[in-house]
Amino acid sequence: MPLSSEPRTQQQIARSYYVIAGIYTLSASIVWGVNTLFLLRNGGLTLLQVFVANAVFTGSMALFELPTGIIADTRGRRFSFLLSVSVLFVGTAAYVAVPMMGGGFGAFCAISVVLGLGYTFYSGAVEAWVVDALNAAGPNAPIDLVMARGSTISSGAMLVGTVAGGVLGNVNLALPYVVRCALLVGALAIAMTTMHDTGFTVRALSLAEVPAEMARVGRESIRFGWNVPRARLAILAGAMPAVFLEWGYHAWQPYFLGLLGSNAVWVLGAIAAAISLSMMAGNSLVERLTRYCGRRTTLLLGASVVYSATAIAVGLTGSFWLAVPIYLIGMAAAGVFQPVRQAYLHLVVAAERRATVLSLASLVASLGSMMGQAGLGWIGARHTLAAGYVAGGAITALAIPFVLAMRAFGGGPDRIVGRAGRYATCNTLAAPGGVAVVAEPDVVVTT
Repeated sequence: MPLSSEPRTQQQIARSYYVIAGIYTLSASIVWGVNTLFLLRNGGLTLLQVFVANAVFTGSMALFELPTGIIADTRGRRFSFLLSVSVLFVGTAAYVAVPMMGGGFGAFCAISVVLGLGYTFYSGAVEAWVVDALNAAGPNAPIDLVMARGSTISSGAMLVGTVAGGVLGNVNLALPYVVRCALLVGALAIAMTTMHDTGFTVRALSLAEVPAEMARVGRESIRFGWNVPRARLAILAGAMPAVFLEWGYHAWQPYFLGLLGSNAVWVLGAIAAAISLSMMAGNSLVERLTRYCGRRTTLLLGASVVYSATAIAVGLTGSFWLAVPIYLIGMAAAGVFQPVRQAYLHLVVAAERRATVLSLASLVASLGSMMGQAGLGWIGARHTLAAGYVAGGAITALAIPFVLAMRAFGGGPDRIVGRAGRYATCNTLAAPGGVAVVAEPDVVVTT
């Protein structure tokens, strides 16, 4: 069925979300496998400068998370996404142009700030849009199911993008960036026709009102996010894996090649593809597990334990053939953790504050990632990469106490009823696929 220009049913809204998320992730991932080589070879940067430029990117995301939440909560989620695509198009085109114009390290750092700004316009806005639109389209919104399927589609797009980027990079390292620009144009066109702020009231915002609005958003992100125990715990539970995730993904490349005793680049491509498949498998497990598991925190606890244990095991093993499958299991656990934690956070935040609180969650995760890259990077350089994995696994285990505290609250946001769930006799809202959410609106934060 073709996408409607004005999606009204939950199925049409979900389908639009899948397409938008898939193309956006494809455009992002198509340069991941060649970005370091592009900066080294085409950009003329040293390896240290590459890491610094990446750190600038992460820092800019942390800096812009809350301010860009203003756009999504005033001008709308759709407008925020369109800004994201436009800014990323400009930044990506500039990335290719810098080496041609004789630019260097400083120019790439400046562009990294622009790219970070572009991504923060996306974070939270699209998720808030789909949740608002699903709820407005009718009762029994299958939020967990849509989030899990969206993550599966994004993981598939990541797989395709990583492989395609490597193939295109063999031809010309700039080619993946050119293709990314084309994909961003496609995402812009699709969003303009299928993405509407249903279930959310857009309001105008003048330039003179921006400072006061930024102060208001800061206060409300604290009031409706950090000061709400359930939301604060979900934010912190998500920040702990973020401390390790980014560093761990970059570190496995030299670490695994060192364990293998080889410099074969194709091995990295194969492992990157396997990681995407592992995350897809984890996302797919969410749909199956929620049919039988009665509580979201049960899934979060299991995923946290597995993720932490596998990270430590990767650092302790000295075998390539053991480290790789163990790491893949850990990434599958991450694929379970992320959509379930997202769904929980959505259910404890008022709709009109959702984008702001999600931006706060992304801000905290970005700050955790920055500290993780610096701290674990220092451990890896001062000692060994294996030691960094052990330390990173120990840090991710800190998510467990936060999830346990979430579990102590209980209530609607924690409950998922499946076909064989133990809460099958509760007052539930049936959803497609056998998944249901217990109807307890009193636990959702409102103004």
